[in-house]
Amino acid sequence: MNTYSTNCKIAWSIAIAILLFSHGNSSIADSNVPTPQKIIFDTDIGNDVDDVLALGMIHALQSRRECELLAVTITKDHAKASAFTDAVNTFYGRGEIPIGICNSGVTPELGSFNSLVDATINGDPIYPHDVVKKDAVKLLRELLSDAEDQSIAIVQVGFSTNLANLLRSPADEISESSGVDLIREKVSLLSMMAGAFQKINDAAGNPQDHREYNIVKDLNSAKFLASHWPTPVIWSGFEIGIALPYPHESIEKDFNYTAHHPLKDAYYAYNPPPHDRPTWDLTSVLYAVRPKRGYFALSPAGVVTVDDSGLTKFNAKPDGQHRYLKLSSKQQIQVIETMVGLASQPPSTTF
Repeated sequence: MNTYSTNCKIAWSIAIAILLFSHGNSSIADSNVPTPQKIIFDTDIGNDVDDVLALGMIHALQSRRECELLAVTITKDHAKASAFTDAVNTFYGRGEIPIGICNSGVTPELGSFNSLVDATINGDPIYPHDVVKKDAVKLLRELLSDAEDQSIAIVQVGFSTNLANLLRSPADEISESSGVDLIREKVSLLSMMAGAFQKINDAAGNPQDHREYNIVKDLNSAKFLASHWPTPVIWSGFEIGIALPYPHESIEKDFNYTAHHPLKDAYYAYNPPPHDRPTWDLTSVLYAVRPKRGYFALSPAGVVTVDDSGLTKFNAKPDGQHRYLKLSSKQQIQVIETMVGLASQPPSTTF
């Protein structure tokens, strides 16, 4: 046997030994695998379809072991918002995820797609659901009290109702810590779709200040959160999502691997193709789970305030905990491709 053959056999023997050793020592084999980012998703699902696409994206990222969805808390005050959320989670094989609700009276209307939970074929529900609901603040306090320090990223893509109420919550039977202290101890980041940090052109093409929907619908809560939240906050302004339209061709073609898909059906119920819906809420999910991938640039550090009219204002400050997302034309192409690939990924509890 020549030297080359001998060396090859030795190399293969070493490789096999490493594989066998790694298989029997999974902690060593997995030592370089990042820990999935724990996520709480706070949403006004039912008011716009980007919330649904964002939730589907979270499930895709969890199947890739990049995140773990601990709970969904809802700021739209209608019972079928939680039912539809559970139907989506169930579709992705994770119907056990807890859901928290509020009783705020904010946007109590049904919405254009939450009624999909009532659809049946031959008497059987198209989207099975068996939602177990809790008060959102109680659920948030339970999750935070059980969490490791600085381990949770909260993605808020609706109103600030639940998180403002969490901030105000006192010590109770769940935890001796106040809401502020629980957040400070357990939350690493708040990634939120809210506000606007550029002027937006009106119908005549004139740039105007923009009072963003998630802010103005519960203005008092938005003001309170902006001034009291104790951890870093990344704001995705209205101008970011509007620059990242979701291509309708994906809705029409990429979800056809099943006869009924909640993301596709919700999109059609909200505003059917050809319509490229902005991806406001997806951007906050993407940043929370993949903050170091260069999808967005960030503003300098500073402080965001919300005035009495609903305008968000940013003031640069070196020790400020707030930043907002910025987007270049090159990043725009990459982000759209990434979000489409994730949102349209078929369900899988393992990847």
